[in-house]
Parts: sequence; C-alpha cells; structure tokens
Amino acid sequence: MSADITRRHLLASAPAAAAFKPAKPALLGGPKTRTSAFGAWPVGSAGEERALVETLRSGKWFRGSGRAVARFEEAYAKLMGSPFCLATANGTSALIVSLNVLGVEPGDEVILPPYTFVATVNAVLRQYALPVFVDTDPETFQMDHRKAESAFSERTRAMMPVHLGGAMCDMDALLPLARKRGAALIEDACQAHLAEWKGKKAGTLGDAGCFSFQESKNLASGEGGAVLLATEELIERAHAFHNNGGGRGRSGIMAEYSIAGANYRLTEFQAALLLARMERLEKEAKIRSENAAYLSGLLKKIPGIRPVKLHGGCTRSAWHLYMFRYDAAAFSGLARSRFLEALKAEGIPASGGYTPLNRQGFIRRTIQARPYRKLFPAKALDEWMDRNQCPANDKLCSEAVWFTQNILLGPRSDMDQIVEAVTKIQAHAGDLART
Repeated sequence: MSADITRRHLLASAPAAAAFKPAKPALLGGPKTRTSAFGAWPVGSAGEERALVETLRSGKWFRGSGRAVARFEEAYAKLMGSPFCLATANGTSALIVSLNVLGVEPGDEVILPPYTFVATVNAVLRQYALPVFVDTDPETFQMDHRKAESAFSERTRAMMPVHLGGAMCDMDALLPLARKRGAALIEDACQAHLAEWKGKKAGTLGDAGCFSFQESKNLASGEGGAVLLATEELIERAHAFHNNGGGRGRSGIMAEYSIAGANYRLTEFQAALLLARMERLEKEAKIRSENAAYLSGLLKKIPGIRPVKLHGGCTRSAWHLYMFRYDAAAFSGLARSRFLEALKAEGIPASGGYTPLNRQGFIRRTIQARPYRKLFPAKALDEWMDRNQCPANDKLCSEAVWFTQNILLGPRSDMDQIVEAVTKIQAHAGDLART
C-alpha cells in the first residue's frame, strides 16, 4: 500500500488513527505537518489596483463628489436582494445607524448574544441603551432562540442577533418573537456576506441588516460597512443620519438639516475597491463552502472534535469562520491552550475565539456611570449581572477553536493537513499534556 493511500485511510478513520500512532507532533520533535503558510488575506488584484488609481486621478474622493459609492450601493442591494442599501464607514457605524433609524433611544433595552465581537455591544452602549444578553447554543454558536423570550421586558426596543461566523441564527424563531413583542429586529450580518436563510440573503429578513467590510471580512476594503433597509422611509432617515443630518444626495455646507446626525460616510476609494472585489466574491464563497463541508466530514470522525452545526434553515453559510468545539477529555486531558500551541507548531494557525462578552468589566462600569444611573432604576442596574448570566456561553468560550476564512480558500489537500495535524496531536496527547 502506498504512503498516500495509507495517509488517506488514516484520515478517514479515527480508530485506525489511534492504532497507527502517527509521527510525533512537532512540539515533541517530530516533523511539521505543514511547512508553507496558508494564503494571505486580503490579496489585491490588477482590477482593484486599477479601480483605486482611477479614483485617485478623478479627484472625486468622498461621497457626493463621485459615483462609486452610489454604484456600490446599487450593486450590493441587487446582489443581496434588498430594495435599499446605504454604505457606511464601517460595520460598527452600520449598527449605530440602524439603531438610530429604528428608534432605539436612551433608556431602552436591546437583546443580543454574548458570543460576538465587541462592536455589537458598543453600538448599543452608544445609544445609552441597556444590553441584555441571551445565552449561546453551543451546537450552532448562535443566540439560543429557546432562551430569547425570557430576555424581553417592557423596555425592550430591539433584538440584534448576530449571524456568527457567517452562519444564520434561527430566523424562523426570532422574527415572529420580535414581531410578537413589538421589537425591531436588526441582523448583525457583519460576518455573513452571501449567507442565506431558506434562500433569502442574510440582512434582508429583519428590519435592518448590517455588514462589515473590514480587512478580515470575506468582502474587504480595509474598513467599510453597509446597511440593508426595506422601506423608502427608513433609507431616507438612514441617509440623513449618516450624513450629518443632510439627507440623501446632499453634502457640504447646507442651510437646513432634517435631523441630528453624524458622519458615517464611506469614501469613493473604499467603494471602488469593493466594486472590484465583488467580482470574485461568489467564486471564493463556493470554495469556502466546499472545503468546509469536506473538513467537517473528516473532523467529526475524530473523538472530541465537534464541528459547528448549522440550523436547518441555513441554506448557505458564508464560512467567515470555521469553528469547532474541543473536548480535552478525548485528548487525554490536554488543555485547549496546549492543543492550540500544538496546532501552531504543526503549521496550522488557530485561535480560541471570543471570551464572554457579558462578563467584560467595561460594560459593568459603563452601566454604573452617571448617564445610566439617570436613565434606569438603580435596582435594575445593580441586578444586571445576575440577569445576564450565560453559562452555556461561558463553557463554549473555553472549548471553541477557530480557523479564519482564508484557510478555507486553498486546495482540498490543505484540509487533509488540518485533519492530519489534529489526528497526530490526539495520538500523542498524553505526552503533550505531560510536557
């Protein structure tokens, strides 16, 4: 039997892997599984360079002076199947714009998950609204819809689920719940470009959908964001708010402003870059999906490795992150930190993901400060921590392992190497735990 056939057989069967006892891990002096780096991200193209140079030479660099931002909004709205799109400076500003146009005010409450990037809660705190966390479903890494209704109160103004990692929350459960309780639903789809729920794109099911084009995202322009909205009234308000109150198509010095606003505009440079990068978005998404499915098929055969599960209605994930849970008990008690160290030594970069957002000290300090004390009863603020316990999320944060989306853009042999490294580590986990 050839070495290649033996290797494929080893990867396909965890029991066979245990019997075969793969070579020593790199941390114990064995050879690295992978000696070359995974593909860099982001990587520019000639088309993107051309788009930036054309914008530079045009002398029209900010929204209102050129056409790239408007063209991008039209193209992104069409791609996502939304009536309206507003480009913003970044994903955080997309969230802030949405909260404002949907009427979230000081003294309100906003429901959100604890397993997300800090921008989600920062946007809520900027409104002087109180964040209320719903525990995480460890199988899907998403907000647990079964625990969401108990988070509502008479102060709840909005719910902001996060399509974490590019997969979708259970929208069949969350949308009716928001409607029943009279709350706006804002989709934080910042990681979910092209994700779908029963064939409908992320960001188009709720009252607003927010996206980020930060450098790490599947569609990237360094910084940048977008809001998808369904009505003429909301898009007009959003345009006004993000343009210092000036409204759609206005810029510069004006005699009148419609509302109080701020400057959250996207530049022409970012829009030109996004238009060029959109040309390969679908192709890259297909590669990620195929590699994620293949990788999950192999990893789930390894005891102690539990790949993320997609909700049944999630007909497409963006795979911005590839996530799985790591059970140290199946690896001879090898701590996750040591497992991550061993993966890195094998040439496979990985991280432990988020820490519990609901336990961040800055949130407690913020809601105990003078503005919140004026807006909320002291008892409500003093009991906030007890109300926002998320034990399932605490456990998930100690078990999660992440690969970033660029790792899914290589050939299928890259996925084989990931599984080979994990198999090698498991076979020698006891030795690794003792060193």
